[in-house]
Amino acid sequence: MLRRLYDWTLSLAARKSAEWWLAFIAFVESSVFLIPADVLYLPMALSRPNRAYRYALVATVASVLGGIAGWYIGYHAYESIAKPVLEFYGKLDQFEALKASSGAGFILLLLLTSGATHLPPIKVVTILAGVIHVDLGLFVASAIVARGGRFFFLAWLLRSYGEPIRNFVEERLGLLAGAGAGALIVLYLAARYVL
Repeated sequence: MLRRLYDWTLSLAARKSAEWWLAFIAFVESSVFLIPADVLYLPMALSRPNRAYRYALVATVASVLGGIAGWYIGYHAYESIAKPVLEFYGKLDQFEALKASSGAGFILLLLLTSGATHLPPIKVVTILAGVIHVDLGLFVASAIVARGGRFFFLAWLLRSYGEPIRNFVEERLGLLAGAGAGALIVLYLAARYVL
Protein backbone atom coordinates (compact mmCIF):
# COMPACT_ATOMS: atom_id res chain seq x y z
CA MET A 1 0.00 0.00 0.00
CA LEU A 2 2.79 2.43 0.89
CA ARG A 3 4.47 1.88 -2.48
CA ARG A 4 1.20 2.62 -4.35
CA LEU A 5 0.74 5.79 -2.32
CA TYR A 6 4.34 6.81 -3.10
CA ASP A 7 3.88 6.10 -6.84
CA TRP A 8 0.59 8.03 -6.90
CA THR A 9 2.21 11.02 -5.21
CA LEU A 10 5.11 10.90 -7.68
CA SER A 11 2.68 10.75 -10.64
CA LEU A 12 1.20 14.10 -9.59
CA ALA A 13 4.40 15.86 -10.72
CA ALA A 14 3.44 15.39 -14.39
CA ARG A 15 0.05 17.05 -14.08
CA LYS A 16 -0.77 20.64 -14.98
CA SER A 17 -2.11 21.01 -11.47
CA ALA A 18 1.19 19.80 -9.95
CA GLU A 19 1.84 23.07 -8.10
CA TRP A 20 -1.52 22.81 -6.34
CA TRP A 21 -0.84 19.19 -5.53
CA LEU A 22 2.56 20.16 -4.12
CA ALA A 23 0.88 22.70 -1.84
CA PHE A 24 -1.72 20.13 -0.77
CA ILE A 25 0.82 17.35 -0.10
CA ALA A 26 3.14 19.74 1.79
CA PHE A 27 0.21 20.93 3.90
CA VAL A 28 -1.13 17.51 4.85
CA GLU A 29 2.35 16.04 5.35
CA SER A 30 2.90 18.50 8.18
CA SER A 31 -0.21 17.41 10.04
CA VAL A 32 -1.52 13.98 8.96
CA PHE A 33 0.00 12.53 5.73
CA LEU A 34 2.69 9.87 5.47
CA ILE A 35 4.50 10.69 2.20
CA PRO A 36 6.93 13.66 2.26
CA ALA A 37 6.38 16.53 -0.17
CA ASP A 38 9.90 15.93 -1.53
CA VAL A 39 8.50 13.01 -3.55
CA LEU A 40 6.55 15.55 -5.58
CA TYR A 41 8.90 18.51 -5.24
CA LEU A 42 12.04 16.82 -6.65
CA PRO A 43 10.62 15.72 -10.03
CA MET A 44 8.81 19.04 -10.43
CA ALA A 45 11.98 21.04 -9.79
CA LEU A 46 14.04 18.78 -12.04
CA SER A 47 11.59 19.05 -14.91
CA ARG A 48 11.40 22.86 -14.61
CA PRO A 49 14.59 24.05 -12.90
CA ASN A 50 13.70 27.69 -13.58
CA ARG A 51 10.79 27.22 -11.15
CA ALA A 52 12.71 25.35 -8.41
CA TYR A 53 12.68 28.34 -6.05
CA ARG A 54 9.02 29.05 -6.75
CA TYR A 55 8.17 25.44 -5.93
CA ALA A 56 10.31 25.72 -2.78
CA LEU A 57 8.29 28.75 -1.71
CA VAL A 58 4.98 26.97 -2.38
CA ALA A 59 6.13 23.90 -0.43
CA THR A 60 7.45 26.01 2.45
CA VAL A 61 4.31 28.11 2.84
CA ALA A 62 2.01 25.10 2.60
CA SER A 63 4.18 23.06 4.96
CA VAL A 64 4.23 25.82 7.58
CA LEU A 65 0.45 26.24 7.29
CA GLY A 66 0.08 22.47 7.68
CA GLY A 67 2.36 22.66 10.70
CA ILE A 68 0.09 25.30 12.22
CA ALA A 69 -2.87 22.97 11.59
CA GLY A 70 -0.93 20.18 13.33
CA TRP A 71 -0.15 22.51 16.24
CA TYR A 72 -3.86 23.36 16.60
CA ILE A 73 -4.78 19.67 16.42
CA GLY A 74 -2.34 18.95 19.24
CA TYR A 75 -3.38 21.98 21.27
CA HIS A 76 -7.16 21.64 20.95
CA ALA A 77 -7.96 18.11 19.78
CA TYR A 78 -5.29 15.69 20.96
CA GLU A 79 -7.65 13.02 22.28
CA SER A 80 -10.26 13.24 19.52
CA ILE A 81 -8.10 13.75 16.41
CA ALA A 82 -4.35 13.51 17.06
CA LYS A 83 -4.31 10.32 19.09
CA PRO A 84 -6.27 8.28 16.49
CA VAL A 85 -4.05 9.65 13.66
CA LEU A 86 -0.89 8.73 15.57
CA GLU A 87 -2.30 5.28 16.35
CA PHE A 88 -3.14 4.80 12.66
CA TYR A 89 0.48 5.50 11.64
CA GLY A 90 1.91 3.45 14.51
CA LYS A 91 3.54 6.56 16.02
CA LEU A 92 1.60 6.83 19.29
CA ASP A 93 4.26 5.14 21.45
CA GLN A 94 7.01 7.29 19.95
CA PHE A 95 4.82 10.34 20.48
CA GLU A 96 4.06 9.51 24.11
CA ALA A 97 7.78 8.99 24.83
CA LEU A 98 8.61 12.34 23.26
CA LYS A 99 5.75 14.04 25.11
CA ALA A 100 7.00 12.78 28.46
CA SER A 101 10.49 14.20 27.97
CA SER A 102 9.88 17.32 25.88
CA GLY A 103 10.20 20.99 26.56
CA ALA A 104 9.97 23.88 24.10
CA GLY A 105 13.72 23.84 23.35
CA PHE A 106 13.66 20.14 22.57
CA ILE A 107 10.61 20.58 20.32
CA LEU A 108 12.37 23.31 18.36
CA LEU A 109 15.37 21.01 17.94
CA LEU A 110 13.06 18.21 16.77
CA LEU A 111 11.46 20.62 14.33
CA LEU A 112 14.88 21.39 12.84
CA THR A 113 15.89 17.73 12.62
CA SER A 114 12.52 16.79 11.18
CA GLY A 115 12.79 19.60 8.66
CA ALA A 116 16.21 18.34 7.62
CA THR A 117 15.76 14.56 7.78
CA HIS A 118 12.08 13.74 8.39
CA LEU A 119 13.11 12.18 11.71
CA PRO A 120 10.87 12.23 13.60
CA PRO A 121 8.09 12.76 11.07
CA ILE A 122 7.03 16.40 10.90
CA LYS A 123 3.41 15.59 11.80
CA VAL A 124 4.58 14.10 15.12
CA VAL A 125 6.55 17.26 15.94
CA THR A 126 3.79 19.71 14.99
CA ILE A 127 1.16 17.86 17.00
CA LEU A 128 3.54 17.48 19.94
CA ALA A 129 4.29 21.22 19.86
CA GLY A 130 0.58 21.92 20.26
CA VAL A 131 0.13 19.33 23.00
CA ILE A 132 2.87 20.82 25.16
CA HIS A 133 1.78 24.38 24.27
CA VAL A 134 4.92 25.65 22.54
CA ASP A 135 4.46 29.36 21.80
CA LEU A 136 2.78 29.55 18.38
CA GLY A 137 4.88 32.50 17.15
CA LEU A 138 8.13 30.74 18.04
CA PHE A 139 6.81 27.55 16.50
CA VAL A 140 5.92 29.31 13.21
CA ALA A 141 9.29 31.07 13.00
CA SER A 142 11.11 27.79 13.61
CA ALA A 143 8.95 25.96 11.08
CA ILE A 144 9.76 28.58 8.43
CA VAL A 145 13.49 28.13 9.07
CA ALA A 146 13.32 24.32 9.22
CA ARG A 147 11.01 23.64 6.28
CA GLY A 148 12.13 26.59 4.17
CA GLY A 149 15.76 25.67 4.74
CA ARG A 150 15.13 22.18 3.43
CA PHE A 151 13.14 23.15 0.33
CA PHE A 152 15.34 26.10 -0.62
CA PHE A 153 18.50 24.04 -0.10
CA LEU A 154 17.09 21.40 -2.44
CA ALA A 155 16.19 24.14 -4.95
CA TRP A 156 19.75 25.44 -4.82
CA LEU A 157 21.18 21.94 -5.30
CA LEU A 158 18.89 21.21 -8.22
CA ARG A 159 19.51 24.57 -9.89
CA SER A 160 23.26 24.29 -9.39
CA TYR A 161 23.83 20.64 -10.27
CA GLY A 162 20.72 19.49 -12.15
CA GLU A 163 19.89 15.85 -12.83
CA PRO A 164 23.13 14.32 -11.44
CA ILE A 165 22.28 15.65 -7.98
CA ARG A 166 18.91 13.92 -8.00
CA ASN A 167 20.39 10.47 -7.39
CA PHE A 168 22.71 11.91 -4.77
CA VAL A 169 19.81 13.62 -3.01
CA GLU A 170 17.58 10.57 -3.14
CA GLU A 171 20.30 8.16 -1.98
CA ARG A 172 22.38 10.16 0.49
CA LEU A 173 20.61 13.28 1.71
CA GLY A 174 18.98 11.40 4.57
CA LEU A 175 22.39 10.19 5.72
CA LEU A 176 23.99 13.63 5.40
CA ALA A 177 21.05 15.37 7.02
CA GLY A 178 21.10 12.75 9.77
CA ALA A 179 24.74 13.61 10.44
CA GLY A 180 23.83 17.29 10.51
CA ALA A 181 20.92 16.57 12.84
CA GLY A 182 23.24 14.59 15.10
CA ALA A 183 25.60 17.56 15.21
CA LEU A 184 22.67 19.83 16.15
CA ILE A 185 21.68 17.48 18.95
CA VAL A 186 25.24 17.41 20.29
CA LEU A 187 25.39 21.22 20.18
CA TYR A 188 22.02 21.44 21.94
CA LEU A 189 23.09 19.05 24.69
CA ALA A 190 26.43 20.82 25.08
CA ALA A 191 24.70 24.18 25.39
CA ARG A 192 22.16 22.84 27.83
CA TYR A 193 24.36 20.76 30.13
CA VAL A 194 27.92 22.04 29.72
CA LEU A 195 27.64 25.79 29.24
